[in-house]
Amino acid sequence: MPSVLILCAHRPHRSPSQRYRFEQYLPLLQQEGFNFTFSCLLNEQDDRVFYSKGNFIPKILILLKSIFIRFKDLLRFKKFNIIFIQREALFLGTSYFERKAATSGAYVIFDFDDSIWLADTSPGNKKWEWIKKPSKFFETISAVQAVIAGNTYLAERAKAFNTNTCIIPTSIDTDLHFPKPELRNKDVLTIGWSGSVSTVKHFEELIPVLLKIQDRFKSKISFSLLGDANFTHPLLHVKAIAWTKEKEIEVLNSFDIGLMPLPNDEWARGKCGLKGLSYMACEVPTLMSAVGVNKEIIQHGENGFLANTDEEWFKILCSLIEDEQLRKKTGLKGRETVVNKYSVEANKHLYHMLFKQTLFKGFQ
Repeated sequence: MPSVLILCAHRPHRSPSQRYRFEQYLPLLQQEGFNFTFSCLLNEQDDRVFYSKGNFIPKILILLKSIFIRFKDLLRFKKFNIIFIQREALFLGTSYFERKAATSGAYVIFDFDDSIWLADTSPGNKKWEWIKKPSKFFETISAVQAVIAGNTYLAERAKAFNTNTCIIPTSIDTDLHFPKPELRNKDVLTIGWSGSVSTVKHFEELIPVLLKIQDRFKSKISFSLLGDANFTHPLLHVKAIAWTKEKEIEVLNSFDIGLMPLPNDEWARGKCGLKGLSYMACEVPTLMSAVGVNKEIIQHGENGFLANTDEEWFKILCSLIEDEQLRKKTGLKGRETVVNKYSVEANKHLYHMLFKQTLFKGFQ
């Protein structure tokens, strides 16, 4: 039975990047005979400390513990057929463990879904940015046997350092992300955004537009923010909701319109469109910034909408608020796009082929 060691930051079911990049494929691969062992750096208690502000000494202890975990892994690398690394093996600015894995005799697969060669530290750890070395990404992908990128932009960057790179889109389990229109408020239209504490800054860039929407439509509309329960704004009336795995689908289905604003920069161009895809899977009409992979996912006016300027955001939002049929039509087309191109069902053969071929030391 082929054995696979997964080196990742978080425990299973915790991180969106892990859940939507590889965790949802593991049951399918287990049915094919692959046996998976997780090696995570953060437990639930560490997680709360690591992403909070302050806590200097506890964070030092967590980093020391993470180094110890990886040295223990190093001693067992040769016991595995495949080593799967998601984003980085260690939080520190070294590719030592990735390079040691690549020379262990195991077949090493490196998976990433962001422009991780750039610095983008969580708000609670900005003071720790100096210990990171984003450029270690290039050392890592040059050493490993195979690379999985989440979109074309990322793959093109990776192929300059490792030609054995393939694209597997960040995908949605459409059996779980299923439309439930009965959860929508029939009297008040909800405009929603989902994300993390580290990405709420993108939502904030759209606040001037949303204030104009609020002023125009008043009690006819409401705003929901899923992910940062502590978010508030002095003028914008937002219902902030903590993310939980159990309630995620329910909250997404309460949206009548889903938002995915992004800045037009190199980090954003590497994003894989997860927020938008999660709305679309629930038949929520989706409006996204015309940046990066969003322009591949969305056919403007058909399965969703793209906007560049505040004026475009405002105009499209007004059209969606005022036209129920437009919302229904684009919601249906959005779901169809996800099912056909960005679902687990549509992409599971890519993971199956990749893991099967690694046993023969290569894939195309």
